[in-house]
Amino acid sequence: MPVTIGGGLTFCGRALKSDELDLIRQITCEFSALSLTELAHTLCELLEWRRPNGGLKSRECFVFLQALQERGWLPWLPPPQPKKLRPRAAVWDARSDEQAPLTGLIGDFLPVSLQLLDDGEDRLLFRQYLQRYHYLGYKVPVGAQLRYFVRSVRPPCPLLACLLFTSAAWKMAPRDTYIGWNETTRQTNLPLVVNNSRFLILPWVRVPNLASHILSLAAQQLPADWLAAYQARPVLMETLVDGTRYHGGCYRAANWTEAGLTQGRGRMDRGGKARGVRKRIFLLPLHRHWRQRLCDPARPPGKESR
Repeated sequence: MPVTIGGGLTFCGRALKSDELDLIRQITCEFSALSLTELAHTLCELLEWRRPNGGLKSRECFVFLQALQERGWLPWLPPPQPKKLRPRAAVWDARSDEQAPLTGLIGDFLPVSLQLLDDGEDRLLFRQYLQRYHYLGYKVPVGAQLRYFVRSVRPPCPLLACLLFTSAAWKMAPRDTYIGWNETTRQTNLPLVVNNSRFLILPWVRVPNLASHILSLAAQQLPADWLAAYQARPVLMETLVDGTRYHGGCYRAANWTEAGLTQGRGRMDRGGKARGVRKRIFLLPLHRHWRQRLCDPARPPGKESR
């Protein structure tokens, strides 16, 4: 007997209404010949599942439909086809090869700039660096995202680091308790929290205090860049630190606060079955009234006063 969609189902942290569930069932049943990608795009248009900048949440909806399909809640959809194994091309090239060591005092490299990446070649190189040198590698982010190269402005303007910011985790009990918001305000104001999901100092760069300096610069620049891209000015940043690898000293030095530990399930685990490393949650306010803003159920995301 197929499992039916019951109460408590959420999309991007927001509880779905019964008429929304009915529409999902109707559209996926009547147009079951369409691909999940096409169905996700259609549902986002019909249900007005959009980001603050108006873009459709098609990627998140695709993952959502995939989860429903795997659980048997949309039995009329064909099962996902196994991917054909093909020889993989090299995921990096000589452009991201290790370079000569860069050492010295931080003053030797100041000022430092954050370059927001919008060029395809830069984004490809960014991906290569994360694939080669970050312990988590590179995964295509779901939701809103901004990428940065960090460079010294001093000639020859060497590249020092990579930063990736993405949409916040839907739920993290220690974070949510620290903020003090309830379910309604969390669903409303989650776009005002941004996740620093990757931070890579290139392995040949050995400059004391550089990491905390970069994080401080990012806290100053990111809110305006995020507002320009997504029409929401974040008031809080979050990140997760694997305590078995790092102690989080650069975040503490940049005034981030440790708020607790994750459950080790990952942001995409819906069934509560995945088990991984419990990571330390660090938070950084970006607005002097950040807590009031995040706990305000009425004020829409948008341009914030400082």
